Amino acid sequence: MGEGTDTAIRAEDFGALADGSPLRRWTLERDGVRVRVLTYGAIVQSVEAPGRDGSRAPVALGLPEVGGYEESPDRYFGAVVGRYANRIGGASFVLDGRTHRLTANEGDTHLHGGARGFDKRVWDAVAVPDGVRLSLVSADGDEGYPGRLDLSVTYTLGPGGALRLGYRAVADAPTVLNPTSHLHWNLAGADSGSALGQQLRIAAGHITPVDAASVPTGELLPVAGTRFDFRRMRAVGAGYDQNFVLEERAAGPKGTDAVAAELYDAASGRVLTVRTSEPGLQLYTSDHFDGRPFGPCAGIALETQHFPDSPNRPEFPSTVLRPGEEFVSRTEYAFSVR
Repeated sequence: MGEGTDTAIRAEDFGALADGSPLRRWTLERDGVRVRVLTYGAIVQSVEAPGRDGSRAPVALGLPEVGGYEESPDRYFGAVVGRYANRIGGASFVLDGRTHRLTANEGDTHLHGGARGFDKRVWDAVAVPDGVRLSLVSADGDEGYPGRLDLSVTYTLGPGGALRLGYRAVADAPTVLNPTSHLHWNLAGADSGSALGQQLRIAAGHITPVDAASVPTGELLPVAGTRFDFRRMRAVGAGYDQNFVLEERAAGPKGTDAVAAELYDAASGRVLTVRTSEPGLQLYTSDHFDGRPFGPCAGIALETQHFPDSPNRPEFPSTVLRPGEEFVSRTEYAFSVR
């Protein structure tokens, strides 16, 4: 443990990519929670949290070897995705009168930063109080995005082992930015099979409905009377890949963010509480997993984000980042039992 920190921090070599790029793994531990982070993709490889009986189990889907991540590039297990998480319709957007054409990697749509997004890069890493800061430079024209972007994400463990993610970025030209962490949660245990049936609450009264390409139509649809109503905790079923409009997103008076979601596993007693400064949350039930190595619905993703396709939807909260501005975003995953 370093001076001024309550988190045990350890770094170690973690093999190399197929092209020979060396990797490191950082382990953070505090109050019974242990988190492992890779320099590849800023991936959270594992999160271990105690249950009601005090036993610790892995509660986030991850892979034991780096080769598995290279072989499963479309699963995004625990990675930071960007520059733009989720979808941009038509793989293009107009900014200040100029059209920017992006890599189309889901039909005609741009998804999670393109063919080689942030999840497929090697990040630099340094220790900070209670955690590790990973940083990355995205060059002008990267996957079609304008401007050089300097981005960092800091992983720290707070009291009770709460996993905190803090994003910061600056750009030298107008661009758009919407990173997120693509963690898949299974509070019964990462190796326990389907996560369906765990209880979920989302603080959202509306969703952004999508078209056949999973791109928002621009409408805001009330959740009342629909399968998207998670305002009261209930069991999660299959078939979700949807952005929810969070009702409270402003920071509180002491700098704490509003609760966006809560996930509960009755068998283990584990509770995951998600707080964020972001206006949206994507619920994804991993229906398309094919058993390599996780089967359908093995994890529940709760991706804090701005809305999909915001660069093409002026009615949505803006994701434009201009020179002289700093992008700042926060998300916290806190663990408890009941």
